[in-house]
Amino acid sequence: MSYEFITTERRDHILIVTMNRPEVHNAMHSDMHHEMSDCWDSFASDRDLWVAVLTGAGDKAFTAGNDLKATAKGGNKKGMPPTGFAGLSSRFDLEKPIIAAVNGFAMGGGFETALSCDIIIASERAKFALPEVKVGFFAAASGVQRLSRYIGRLAAQELMLTGRTIDADEALKLGCCNEVVPHEQVLSRALELAGQICTVSPSSVKATKRVLNHLARTEGLPQSLEYSREVQRDLAKTRDFSEGVNAFVEKRKPNWVNE
Repeated sequence: MSYEFITTERRDHILIVTMNRPEVHNAMHSDMHHEMSDCWDSFASDRDLWVAVLTGAGDKAFTAGNDLKATAKGGNKKGMPPTGFAGLSSRFDLEKPIIAAVNGFAMGGGFETALSCDIIIASERAKFALPEVKVGFFAAASGVQRLSRYIGRLAAQELMLTGRTIDADEALKLGCCNEVVPHEQVLSRALELAGQICTVSPSSVKATKRVLNHLARTEGLPQSLEYSREVQRDLAKTRDFSEGVNAFVEKRKPNWVNE
């Protein structure tokens, strides 16, 4: 697998995927979403790959989420792949586990990407947020649905409606990640867990994920995500949406007009 915006490495039955735009904190645009979607398709079809580990290039960020500068410049013309943000948020047929090695901040779509994985290992330096409301968006790439399911609605609502940032220790306390480790150990710990999964029956792991995928569908998660896309399209027509993106790019405080 060879890509422009991500890198891949095979280690026995494990695939390491690294989001590789460190100059913009691994923020994602259309081309990167499509590359990641293709990568997960290849991972799914490769019988010799049983587990994946997803991390970010550099020492600061897992991923900053949506590349708002690309959005402001109209650089997302290809749109989102059917599998969603990072090729993961709307994917409900992958029967192999993905471990997120969150090596820095995971903001907005970056947090949603981690939540779309099966296990989240966080560096002690990791920070998490769904700050979309601060720039005229909302957490439409499964953040609303997944966070409220994983940590409970009350705690999730407070994070989503304020957009505040939490550190790794609070994330662990709330249940936003499985484990917090020293920064230099985040990838090695994720690989250690991947190795443990490789010692059990891959057929049993696939069966487990098949049931989990079915559970997500019966809970209406795909339908809820489609509704989120409808709401996002309506939101994109508002003056506040344009103001949020422009204010971010221009590095100024937004002037909200509630229309």
